[in-house]
Amino acid sequence: MIGLAPFLIFLTIFLLIPTITVITGAFQGNDGGFTLGNVQALTSEAAIRALTNSLILSASTALIGAVAGAILTYLIVSAGPNSLLRRVVLSISGVLAQFGGVTLAFAFIATIGFSGVLTQALRDWPGIDIFGSGWLYGLPGLIVVYCYFQIPLMVIVFAPALDGLRPQWKEAAVSLGASGWQYWRYVGGPLLLPAFLGSALLLFANAFAAYATAAVLVSQGNPITPLFIRSALTSEVLLGQANLGYALALQMIIVVALVMYAYNLLLKRTSRWMA
Repeated sequence: MIGLAPFLIFLTIFLLIPTITVITGAFQGNDGGFTLGNVQALTSEAAIRALTNSLILSASTALIGAVAGAILTYLIVSAGPNSLLRRVVLSISGVLAQFGGVTLAFAFIATIGFSGVLTQALRDWPGIDIFGSGWLYGLPGLIVVYCYFQIPLMVIVFAPALDGLRPQWKEAAVSLGASGWQYWRYVGGPLLLPAFLGSALLLFANAFAAYATAAVLVSQGNPITPLFIRSALTSEVLLGQANLGYALALQMIIVVALVMYAYNLLLKRTSRWMA
């Protein structure tokens, strides 16, 4: 129990106390009294639009990241456990999965921004303007940028599931007359489906809670909920809206909690055959 003390202290300071603060603030008015006004404000047009965009952003990047990452994972796992390709891709994925925030936003701005290297090169020849009307600084741009770390994250979390497929299962299926498609349709696919869905849910939660990259790319407006929270807490125009920020944060906590609960259920189902 003593050995767990540092972890419990860390959990209390950085998880339990902030969560309690958010819940308390969500139901607290500017005068310090109890109110449901902050929660009711979540039904406003701006709050609903921000939540909808956050869900679209998270779902689309989770789907793209899960599919592309699963294909890439299959390719490196098929190369063998000791292959150079596998070691290189897993090492790069471990770095890129954590490559976010200001650095990632700057990299995309410097590459495909208005005066980016690639943008200027394509303008000069063959005369294509990939920047267009500034899509990089809106929801489409966030989807592209988020996929940069979603795909590597999928490789990391999905590789153990593919490694868990035993060669004997495929050999048994082939010996019974099954084709490669039939093996994946009736054996490999159903076994990997819970792990695939669980990984996709993890990617959803990862994108839903991301903030720093979007904060750099989107300097005006609140297209997603994390940026709406920033405005509620720091805006000089919307004064006295800090408790609305707490309500928005509580909304995000509930969504992420539901997603992670579903992820844990799928993870338990996957662990039955990976053991």
